[in-house]
Amino acid sequence: MKYLEIRTVDDLVRVIQVCVWAFVVFVLMLVLGGIVGSMLYSVIFVTQPIKTMAPIDAAFTKMLNDIVLILASSVTTIVAMFAVNKGSQALADKIAPSLGIQPTPTPVPPAPSGALPVWVNPPLDEEWRAPPPPTTPPDYIDPAKAEIAEERALARAEQ
Repeated sequence: MKYLEIRTVDDLVRVIQVCVWAFVVFVLMLVLGGIVGSMLYSVIFVTQPIKTMAPIDAAFTKMLNDIVLILASSVTTIVAMFAVNKGSQALADKIAPSLGIQPTPTPVPPAPSGALPVWVNPPLDEEWRAPPPPTTPPDYIDPAKAEIAEERALARAEQ
């Protein structure tokens, strides 16, 4: 039983991709394990105050908790994305010939024509002028403002 058969360039590309992704996942898991180990060591084996955790240790634990959460979600996303993409592609490549299905050719994007639409800015209406300000009083006057205006008018009348 042969574990690695490289017959085409595509096979070589897949092997390289697998090696790179394995290295990335290994490094992320190593960092994740180091953080978890240091967190457990700092909380378990370092002497803490009797009633509560030391404030600096609480801040450190919260920070490490956030980092571990981000790294764990990153590892999960990377592994799931890689596994689904490559697994489905490999499965489809292996099953297609036995079912008599021709592999689907990769669609070729249309060649750019170079004929871009011509854009012409609309002409500006340079004769436009702002309308005059309104000369009528506003329809709604706030009762508090009306009361203040009356008091000011009375104060002016008294002077």
